[in-house]
Amino acid sequence: MDRTNLLPIGQFAQASGLSITALRHYDASGVLTPAFVDPDTGYRYFRRDQLRGAQLVRALRQLDMPVERVRALLAGGGGDAADLERALRAHLEAAERRLDVQRSVVHSLLTRLTGPSGPTGSTGSSGLAGLTEGAEMNHRVTLRQSTPERVLVLGATVNHHGLDPFLRTAYEKLYAVAGRGPLTFTGPAFVRYHGLCDEENETLVEACLPFWESGAQPGELGEGMSVRDDPERTYACTVVEGAATAFPEILTAYDAVANWIAEHGFTFAGPVRSTFLRWTGTPDDPDNQMEIAWPVAEPGAAPESDPDLRGVPRSK
Repeated sequence: MDRTNLLPIGQFAQASGLSITALRHYDASGVLTPAFVDPDTGYRYFRRDQLRGAQLVRALRQLDMPVERVRALLAGGGGDAADLERALRAHLEAAERRLDVQRSVVHSLLTRLTGPSGPTGSTGSSGLAGLTEGAEMNHRVTLRQSTPERVLVLGATVNHHGLDPFLRTAYEKLYAVAGRGPLTFTGPAFVRYHGLCDEENETLVEACLPFWESGAQPGELGEGMSVRDDPERTYACTVVEGAATAFPEILTAYDAVANWIAEHGFTFAGPVRSTFLRWTGTPDDPDNQMEIAWPVAEPGAAPESDPDLRGVPRSK
């Protein structure tokens, strides 16, 4: 084969700014395939006109764009400019959202370390102990006993990105069915989380409306809906208000309740729930009020069958 217009992998690596190891990886993953591989030596050669594509790969990977996404964008010899522009804008928006979350998490951690009375270090606490104490100083955890309740439920398995759209749609459907009853509500709406719900993990999330079991009952249920009878339970709970109801600040409330349960020797007896005691529709509205409640049992009691009783929602 005429190799006049081919660059060996070493020269191509220098020109593109990609290491030889990276070029081999992108070859194996189908992102950047050599023009020729010597059958005797296994040496890889690239065309000179592949250099611009390699430089684009380097830039996209510097943005932490997944290899699979890079491969899709470059399919067919470099991809479409309009598709690439849309992908870059979407990637930037996602990165800005992640940065906002990271900034909020850092501020939340600093608040938990500092606490309302100054740095925890001033009281002799530091590290993980300081984080724990900072969270508990801002969240008073109490036990309450519930009464048996009948609940209209609509669930779905979602991750962080699908959580809010699902809840909005679910409650629209639930309230429509309840209005045809009409059902008599016995308490505010709540959400039950059966596991970890974040960007990497999906879990079953249930939108719930409690109603009077001796009154009108729902007629025809929508797809995926059910009616459940929840037994009397003991809950460890805390109430959060205003900006503390927004993600990720609200995670400190889940942590505080979980720590309290563990430190007081109780058993986690079911999935956690968040109740909209007062909700304006805007996550950080000062008038918002939510209760975070975990069902608990005495040590040794058999918990509910659930894939992850320690699940915490990652968005709201």
